[in-house]
Amino acid sequence: MKWTVTEKTGLHKRVRKLPEKVQNLLIALKKDMEENGPVRGDWPNFSTLSGGRYHCHLKKGRPTYVAIWEVKNKEIKLIEVIYAGTHEKAHY
Repeated sequence: MKWTVTEKTGLHKRVRKLPEKVQNLLIALKKDMEENGPVRGDWPNFSTLSGGRYHCHLKKGRPTYVAIWEVKNKEIKLIEVIYAGTHEKAHY
């Protein structure tokens, strides 16, 4: 069974302001999570955060872009992307 990946309310508006390359990487990450689940050790700088949250880098360098997501429900396989943007503004 595939995972369902959603975005936090208002995140889509922020994502549209990101560079096109970063937007495409976020789309690829979401598709990867749909197929393989939330633990994405094959993405750059992937790490587990507290409270069932995870993060990885979408683009290294300056600025560095990151994505943060959390598992909302393991039984129905629901993941919510809660942040995508620069590393400096990320709220871990």
